[in-house]
Amino acid sequence: MKRVDLASQGDFVIALYNPKSKERSEHLREAVEIMLKHKSESTPVGIIRNSGRSETKINITTLGSVDYEIVDMKTILIIGNKTTYVEDGYMITPRGYDI
Repeated sequence: MKRVDLASQGDFVIALYNPKSKERSEHLREAVEIMLKHKSESTPVGIIRNSGRSETKINITTLGSVDYEIVDMKTILIIGNKTTYVEDGYMITPRGYDI
């Protein structure tokens, strides 16, 4: 969890792969609690299940409202940073400069 803490302190966009299993059911909650020390509850979070498969499901939520019940080993979570916003159902993190 040290890396989660440091990445959150640095305001990085964070991707968590396979964040939950039967043996690791509480690690995701712990990671979210750590991130909430440094990121706003309103930080956008993308929850992608079965990515690349015909049954892909994408949920956009916030760090303060993560639904742990829809997360399993086939899930990727993408946690934004302070500049990430949601527009037309997409999470967008600007590069920080004009293109």
